[in-house]
Amino acid sequence: MEPNRTALPFREFSHRISLIFMLTLAAALLLLGRAETYVFDRARQVVTDMAAPLLEIASRPVAATRRVIERTDEYAYVFDENERLRAENARLLAWKEEALKLQAKVARYEALLNVQVDPSINYASGRVVSDSGGPFVETVLVNVGSEQGAKSGQAVIDTDGLVGRLVSTGPQASRVLLLTDLNSRIPVVIEPAHYKAVLAGDNTDWPKLEYLAAQSAVSAGDRVVTSGDGGLIPAGLPVGLVIQTSAGDLRVQTFSDRGRLDFVRVLQYEFPSKVKRQDPPEVLEGPPAGSEAEETGDAAAPGGAQAAAVE
Repeated sequence: MEPNRTALPFREFSHRISLIFMLTLAAALLLLGRAETYVFDRARQVVTDMAAPLLEIASRPVAATRRVIERTDEYAYVFDENERLRAENARLLAWKEEALKLQAKVARYEALLNVQVDPSINYASGRVVSDSGGPFVETVLVNVGSEQGAKSGQAVIDTDGLVGRLVSTGPQASRVLLLTDLNSRIPVVIEPAHYKAVLAGDNTDWPKLEYLAAQSAVSAGDRVVTSGDGGLIPAGLPVGLVIQTSAGDLRVQTFSDRGRLDFVRVLQYEFPSKVKRQDPPEVLEGPPAGSEAEETGDAAAPGGAQAAAVE
């Protein structure tokens, strides 16, 4: 027990000395920091300068990792963007194809409307389908039928001129007899001399001119149009140009070409056959019926009076 009693005061003394030392050191550091702040700033700057390269070296793996992550995100975004652009490009190509089709269709319609016809003539537009059936050789089908007002005998024109005429109709389709068919006969006029003839097909590409006056002055290059005779086809529709064969025959190179037939117009033309009633002039009518009776009575009156007197 003796050694413990001796060590106890010494331990208490050492604790007090340590406490006093720490308080003194803290006070000295506080005073020194207040008096010489630039010393600590300088030391802080030195430590920062020494630590900057180490921090930069240590941050390189982190920066590399960050770049790899960013590149991965970019690659994923680019992949998604490429997929989106491919889909959009496919849609745009489809729209482009549709736009080109519509542009071509509008151009054909505009060319079809450029063929001048009488504004009073109604028409129905349709599309041609090649056809090799039926009793005729040179015919095509058009998707215009009786439901659209088509009737047998009506003229059919395209962007170049007269194509032919309808020979049979159904509810939604009709058969067109082309100008080149053996059974086709169209009354025409040859301009500018205005000679009349009949354009007769013979299953060749160049129909003949029949019933042309022998003394007619027709030459190659003259324009042929419809005459309107018969009342089925309107007058003035362009047909073709006169050509002369090596044998000296006059034929017609038609403006329309079967190989290029697409959109056509069926002209719903009716010849104006109704005429208002007109009474004959008065000089041709003779005296009125009442006046004739009166004159007859006046002439008979003297004879009757004389007979009464004789009685």
